[in-house]
Amino acid sequence: MASSFLSFSLLFITVYTADGFLEATVLRCEFNSTELKDIRYIQSLYFNKVEYARFDSSLGKYVGYTESGMRWADYWNNDAAQLARVNADRAAYCQYTTGIFYQRILSKSVEPYVWLHSEGSSTGNHPSMLVCSVYDFFPKQIRVTWLRDGQEVTSDVTSTDEMADSDWYYQIHSHLEYTPRSGEKISCMVEHASLQEPLVTDWDPSLPESERNKIAIGASGLILGLILSLAGFIYYKRKSQGRILVPSN
Repeated sequence: MASSFLSFSLLFITVYTADGFLEATVLRCEFNSTELKDIRYIQSLYFNKVEYARFDSSLGKYVGYTESGMRWADYWNNDAAQLARVNADRAAYCQYTTGIFYQRILSKSVEPYVWLHSEGSSTGNHPSMLVCSVYDFFPKQIRVTWLRDGQEVTSDVTSTDEMADSDWYYQIHSHLEYTPRSGEKISCMVEHASLQEPLVTDWDPSLPESERNKIAIGASGLILGLILSLAGFIYYKRKSQGRILVPSN
């Protein structure tokens, strides 16, 4: 986690008049550890959705963005007690809350789920594309590599960035373009904080994915046909049993 900053915010809103003049304060903490020196505290002040002033702990003072905001910033920057209070908020609010985040969330890890599949033909001498999709892992940092007969593949490989799923989990997709060779073994290797050892998933080219899909569709159609035939036979039998024979003259 030390390589990138995380952040959380708290919003305070006060409505001053019935006509909707709105004063809002947004407190934001950006951090990459629980050490106070690694925590940046930002207090943004808004009026009617316009930020007019901001305190930034990296500057140690207020900055104004509007005419009135600059007057307020100058006033607060000359108030030693106000600066002492807002600087103390970095430890009282940010450092305390950051410790909770690390203890209850950021120190946890969730193992990834790996799906190895192909795109395009995997037979003959034509290039094919293998996709190693890794889902539902936390934290974000992960390493996905391709192995050919146990050796790392460095060419013809493309990968997406880690993508957030909006639920604290992430996903990533790595693509390998290759020409199938008889007897070779291709694997996708995933290294993550949740794993005690790398997770290696081997590609099974015995039956192309397109063919497996065709078989699945054909089997589904056959089962549906048998069900319809059985239903028709039962209906016919019941109709036959319900007929009344009328003797002819």
